[in-house]
Amino acid sequence: MSLGEPEPQREPWLAEDAFERGILGRFDFEDIIFVPVLAVVLALVLGGVVMLATGVDLPTIGEAYSALFMGSFGSVSALSETLTSAAPVTLAALGIALGFRAGLFNIGAEGQVLFGGMASVAVGFAVTGMPIWIHLPLALAAGALAGAIWSAVAGWLKAATGAHEVITTIMLNMIAMELTGFLLRNPPIQKPGRPDPISQSVLDSAMLPKLLTWYNPGLRLNAGILIALVMVVLVYWLLFRTTLGFEFRASGLNPFAARYAGMRSSLIIVVVMAIAGALAGLAGSTLVLGVLGRASPGFSAGVGFNAIAVALLGRSHPVGVLLAGILFGALDAGGRQMQVAAGVRIDLISIVQSLIIVFVAAPLLMRAIFPWAFGHRKAAGSAG
Repeated sequence: MSLGEPEPQREPWLAEDAFERGILGRFDFEDIIFVPVLAVVLALVLGGVVMLATGVDLPTIGEAYSALFMGSFGSVSALSETLTSAAPVTLAALGIALGFRAGLFNIGAEGQVLFGGMASVAVGFAVTGMPIWIHLPLALAAGALAGAIWSAVAGWLKAATGAHEVITTIMLNMIAMELTGFLLRNPPIQKPGRPDPISQSVLDSAMLPKLLTWYNPGLRLNAGILIALVMVVLVYWLLFRTTLGFEFRASGLNPFAARYAGMRSSLIIVVVMAIAGALAGLAGSTLVLGVLGRASPGFSAGVGFNAIAVALLGRSHPVGVLLAGILFGALDAGGRQMQVAAGVRIDLISIVQSLIIVFVAAPLLMRAIFPWAFGHRKAAGSAG
């Protein structure tokens, strides 16, 4: 395009919709609640169709979905497992959602979870003689700091060299996986006397307290869910109540306009990636300090990758991410019960999760399937 040519204009409805969602629309019920709920319902229906196609009869499908619900919300034990699974994926997804809001595609949460978990384990067993009110925050801070540093590397590379964050974070994931395996096979991380790759155990003074020991000492729900709830509130406050959050969102909507307005885009990139990494590092900390008590290969269980789906399902809004995290925790907890009670393969849960993301990521498809549900949007568009 020559200097004399006018800059091409975007479609007015697209700019207006982006402005509404990013700057003014702090909580759009349709976008954050209604569309994901429709996506979940449609995914469950198609999941039933898949079961029918593989020879599962209707009574068994009904039994499977009943077990899915009972295994996730049907008892105190089920709710405990749901929230235990939801806490780390919600924390990691908050970081990814923050990046999405700032126009950054942080695909490196898995590596950040691994680094955060490893740092918390190291502090958890190496630092001795401290009370829990000092040792536990220290271990959590180590996890957040490790995740922030690992993620900030990708942010600095983008700000300094223009390297795309998708490529760098994927590569950093691979490095983190291999480096974690190396550390687990060598002292001082590896447990003495063990030939297999497993870390030393975290001391009790660094473990997150269990919340339901008064009801049943065997329940795994821990204070990690409280950390996740606090972070949801803090991220909401950061995004919608602070100048820094406004700069994040403005940079995500139009980085050129944000730079013209005096915002330091390079610094914003590094800060956003560092905060996102800190949240993912906390997710790793809650895994090792709240559930596992040590680290082993694959201890993250794909939390960082699932968090991408949770951030998409939650429409990059902190409240939506929390609800999506609970949903994924329920699918994880209920899926195990569904497999045991109805004999349905656990792979179906992965199919349902994938279908949910497909429908949420394609709002035009949802509007085509459920035109009656979006009538007011059509009316508004035609009126404009």
